[in-house]
Amino acid sequence: MKLLILAANGQIACIVEHRILTEDTYQDVQLTLGLRNHSRLSSLANNPRVKVIETNLEDAQSVDAAVEGQDMVFVAVVDHDHNNAMTNNVVAAMRHQHVERVIFTNILGIYNEVPGEFGAWNHQMVQSGLDAAIQSDKILADSGLTYTTLRLPWLNDRDEVKYSITKKNEQYVGVSGSRQSVADVVLRIVSDPQFAANDSIGMADPATEGLTRPVY
Repeated sequence: MKLLILAANGQIACIVEHRILTEDTYQDVQLTLGLRNHSRLSSLANNPRVKVIETNLEDAQSVDAAVEGQDMVFVAVVDHDHNNAMTNNVVAAMRHQHVERVIFTNILGIYNEVPGEFGAWNHQMVQSGLDAAIQSDKILADSGLTYTTLRLPWLNDRDEVKYSITKKNEQYVGVSGSRQSVADVVLRIVSDPQFAANDSIGMADPATEGLTRPVY
């Protein structure tokens, strides 16, 4: 499999990259890592399974060039652009290059699916980027691509991989989760592209259910 990771220097992206390059399960995965400044991942540039390229998600031609020849695309950043340039550029490039499978990062709360006091607090915290996040998910759902929207919890750097998954029409369970857990969800899709296909999923540590603020 040829996997393109865009915004490839993000923390979750780097966990995904490390696991792909060190675990036998993913030994057949070839990585293309797109980011604004390729020198930030220069330590991976000599790996025979890695190609590091400069990619500007807000530039359609740059994204199109990155997508060419790939089997799957993971966008490791949330699209908060008022015009959703990132999402639109990725969708257009994938259609043009006949690449079907995309995983796109988003935020929790885009369906008013987060209950209680925490849900109200979360809405207040994400409100400035909420309309763009909602529209990003809609663009993917209407794209004709095989997509997964990842609605991330409030993140922490705990080492444990522990999460429950909720689907689009279900109430969000939990408030926080580890970046390691989100990376694990991405890798489940890499291993099985039918997992969470054409769905929007939330993931969080179920032990944080009912809390009113994030756990760091």
